[in-house]
Amino acid sequence: MKEILFLSILMVGVLCEDEHTLIVGPLLSAYPCADTREILVLFEAGHEQKHNNKYYVYVKKTLSAQSVMRVAFDSMVNITLTIHTDQYARMTLGSGYAFKLYSYTPEGSIGFLVEGTEPGVTPYLTSCTVDDVELCNNERSGYLAEYATRTEIKRLGQCGSRSIDHSELIVNGAPSKPGDWPWHAALYRLDGRNLKYICGGTLISKVLVLTAAHCVTYRGSKYPPELFSVVLGKYTLYGDDKESEEKQVQQVIVHEHYNYRHLFNDIALLKLRTEVVYNDFIIPACLLRPDDKSKLNTNLLTGTIVGWGFDSSDNLSNVLQQATMPMVSELTCMRSNGFFYGNALNENSFCAGYHNGTSACNGDSGSAFQVFIPHDLPDNDKNVSGTYHVKGIVSNTLARSDAPICDPEEYVVFTDVEMFLDWIDQYLEQ
Repeated sequence: MKEILFLSILMVGVLCEDEHTLIVGPLLSAYPCADTREILVLFEAGHEQKHNNKYYVYVKKTLSAQSVMRVAFDSMVNITLTIHTDQYARMTLGSGYAFKLYSYTPEGSIGFLVEGTEPGVTPYLTSCTVDDVELCNNERSGYLAEYATRTEIKRLGQCGSRSIDHSELIVNGAPSKPGDWPWHAALYRLDGRNLKYICGGTLISKVLVLTAAHCVTYRGSKYPPELFSVVLGKYTLYGDDKESEEKQVQQVIVHEHYNYRHLFNDIALLKLRTEVVYNDFIIPACLLRPDDKSKLNTNLLTGTIVGWGFDSSDNLSNVLQQATMPMVSELTCMRSNGFFYGNALNENSFCAGYHNGTSACNGDSGSAFQVFIPHDLPDNDKNVSGTYHVKGIVSNTLARSDAPICDPEEYVVFTDVEMFLDWIDQYLEQ
């Protein structure tokens, strides 16, 4: 733990000595601890991703003489203090996770600059104590992700837009190419001593992955978050991808009305422990919102699903596969198998697929049904630009009569993400 003696500490270039008023350009503010307003973070948005790893911390707490403050972070940081003697002097502590600060004179408030040592990774406060009294009992992670996300998406383009362009048309059931689906995530769960691939998911922010509730629960009860690992930027299931990034899970969020018997409201979010760094192979997807559909010149929605689900040899595919399929009416599904689809469909789900062997299968659960929205109405141009928007999540399908795996000749039931936008947005806005 780093230690330093300090006297009067003021926020560098942020707070006026006497009035504590802002004297720099406009800053964004956030509270890093859900249970107190005594700790404030001031963050200047608009930087490139590699510079989005620093902010000011302002602790509105009166310290008596001989007080000791300890602060800790979830990653390595440098902190810079301003010492007020006859002149101002800046003092920077070397990198570390935790720091101890001593006060030999009474202080009305404390401020310091925090900067992560790894470019592009935003450090988050995990503890702040004054004389062994914890001020931050309910720390928040990812609260700056929204601002960093806006900046980085603007630099890369926008959500749902590939950075790597491949001109080939999608062929049903065919392998994709690295970078084709940079928002697709691979979900793993600890099984004994081994991590086992279980489902797909979709990155929708720097800290949130969208998936199916049945992927992260057992008989309706959530698995502990420490059992999960999320890999982004992954292309080969059995092998290392140099572009991939593995993340641990901080929180498993399952919809409160999830019904595991019928798989109704089959939707969940995984909140990652640390932020994702966007690059050409890791970009968030957009969500399909009502205004987006007005940009389509058809009422028939066709979506693409990707995953490492079972192939024609009944084995998980080693490289990420892709297939397109149309949404079909509930009546069409019911005519196919009234008993199954009558129990599987409700107002918060939809049916899609073909009867030609192109389907989502075991291992594709949790993956997105993603709709392409062109920037302009297509004019028979195969290279029209646009963005992919998540309409659904692979939830359920009929099993084969001869094996406990999916029947590729049957339609697939998807959770309708449009019906849960308000629910998702409340976590995106945190």
